[in-house]
Formats: sequence, structure tokens, C-alpha cells
Amino acid sequence: MSIWVLRGLRDGVVTTRWPARPDPYADGWRGPVYGSAAGPAGLLPPCPTGAISVTAGAVRVDQGRCILCGRCVAERPDLFAWSRGATGPGTAGLARDALIVPEPPETDEAVEAARARLRARTTALRRSVHVRHVDAGSDGSEEWEIQALLGPIYDIHRLGVFFTASPRHADVLLVTGAGARGMAGPLRTTYDGMPEPKVVIAVGTDAVSGGLLSESEAVTGGVSATVPVDVWLPGSPPSPFGILNALLIAIGQLADGGKGTR
Repeated sequence: MSIWVLRGLRDGVVTTRWPARPDPYADGWRGPVYGSAAGPAGLLPPCPTGAISVTAGAVRVDQGRCILCGRCVAERPDLFAWSRGATGPGTAGLARDALIVPEPPETDEAVEAARARLRARTTALRRSVHVRHVDAGSDGSEEWEIQALLGPIYDIHRLGVFFTASPRHADVLLVTGAGARGMAGPLRTTYDGMPEPKVVIAVGTDAVSGGLLSESEAVTGGVSATVPVDVWLPGSPPSPFGILNALLIAIGQLADGGKGTR
């Protein structure tokens, strides 16, 4: 006991103050790759998940497929770079195609309509929020980051967010994994057992698109084939700050409503 007391006196408060205050670690986190729309594409490096494409002369990266292997950045640094920050480029979006960067242009009316729909659905989720996590064929990397949210550094409970074992008590369904077909039934049963309003977050590249297993017959190529997804979070894996950001977007505690609110 004395060792823990001395350590507490030595280290002080280690819990992050984010999002109330900026956190250098959150801002410095390396996220998925983004592409530049300027200059000729030329010979593009091979991508193991097919995340790179050229549209109307612009190089685009589907961050929902990016597994952070870094091959494109190493071979073509003139066209590709790492995104930075848990709440900047490469963070959660409210539509699947919002993860494709650079994003195609859209009207302000469409953006505002999407924000209004989000606010209408999450008005009731303002105070105590309970989360049910389902592993739908994950490799375990996202689970490590989710587990970190319960530690003293991130302390998700300070934001009024708690994990629950029962879907009947859950407001948010946090899904990881590529969508294993054997988990389709349990995942859908969990979703159906949750009361309204409910929000689904696809956590990580595997959950968004299936990742390296997207072409396998053993998976559904992401979890959206089984449950309707409201918030899409890329990353392999995403950081704990990224997961926190997605949760706050999902429950309406971030005014802007997240990236690509389409």
C-alpha cells in the first residue's frame, strides 16, 4: 500500500483532461494515410487492401480500408502522408464515404441535414451512457485500446460513459472485427436487444471494411452487413483518443458532429 501511495504522490494526477483541454499525445497520434490531390499520380504503390484510387486525376485514399502498413508513404512521400491527431484527419465519420480523402464536394444543406438527424437521435443520450462491446472477429488489437479506456490515463467514467454486459442496458453498441459470419447472429441479437435510441460504432478498419480479410468468405467485409452503422472509425487499431472521440460524436457531446457529417 505504501508503494502505491508514494507513486501517487510522485506522479500526481495522470488522467488526461481531454476533451476539455488539449492533450499533446492525442494531437501527435499517427492515424491513417491521406493522399494529395495535386500533381500527376504516375505509378502508384500497391496497397494490400485496395485503399488507393485515382478519381478525375486526384489520388484518393479510403481510410476505412487503410491498415497503416505505410508502404505508400515510404514509396511515394510526394503523394501520401500520415494523418495526425485523434480528432483531426483520419478520425470518425458519420458516413462510410466520409472516410475517403480528399472528400468530394458537397452542399452545406446536406451537411446540416445530417447533423440535425444526429442531434435528433442523441438528444436523450446526454448524461450516463452505457456501452456494449461485441467482438465480431477481431485480431485483438482494438480490444487493447478499448481496455485502455478503463485505466487511470483515459478514465472513460469521468465522461459519464460505462461498459455494460447486458444489451438491454446499452445505449451504444461498440463493434470490432471484420464481421465473422459465425458472429452475425449474436451481433444482430445484441443489436435487437438494445432499447431505442441506440447508436452503433464500427471500431477499426476491420469493422469498417473487413481489412485484409475483406475478400474472405469467412467474413461479411465489415459489420455494416449485419447491423446499421452510425459512426465509422478507421485505424488499425484506432487510438483510445480516437475511440473516445467517436463515442462523444455518437452521443452528441461534440457540437460539430464529427468529420464528414453526410
